Amino acid sequence: MRYQISGRQIDIGEALTTHVKAELGETVEKYAQRPTDAVVIFSRNGHELVCEATIHLSTGLNAQAKGHATEIYAAFESCREKMDKQLRRYKRRLRDHHRDRTAPVEFDGGSAYILAAEEQEDAEPDTLTPMIIAEMETKVPSITVGEAVMQLELAGQRMLVFRNEGHGGVNVVYRRDDGNIGWIDPRNSK
Repeated sequence: MRYQISGRQIDIGEALTTHVKAELGETVEKYAQRPTDAVVIFSRNGHELVCEATIHLSTGLNAQAKGHATEIYAAFESCREKMDKQLRRYKRRLRDHHRDRTAPVEFDGGSAYILAAEEQEDAEPDTLTPMIIAEMETKVPSITVGEAVMQLELAGQRMLVFRNEGHGGVNVVYRRDDGNIGWIDPRNSK
């Protein structure tokens, strides 16, 4: 597994890097076979230290966790425990996912845009075309609805756009305000 361990305005020593590789590698190998890489970022938020970890699995799924503490090793341990809990919760589905899928998840390219917010809400805008302040490429996975919900949970996202393997159409799963998961399938809206 490839590791990318870095700090935002924090120096990461060799001892911490070795500790992160050993502990995170052990945690991930218990639950997920064939992890490809891990990104671990340490940062400071006021008096607390924050550790954010993202693990990319060969199946296209990502697991994400975040930990806070006043010491850097404690922040990593908090993050590792959350990652362990997530992966343990989805262990059966992760292993079943490997058996059912013979080929890795396919990704289609797509464009993602960030639109500028209007500063004056009362005034009528000059044009009804919103100003685009950022444009970037994003990946849209071709997965089943169950895998999309699992990816939503593992990555801690609020919404996921995916191509439904069942019929090839674009679908969306999202976390509703009431805590449930919503699924938008335009193909069934007729």
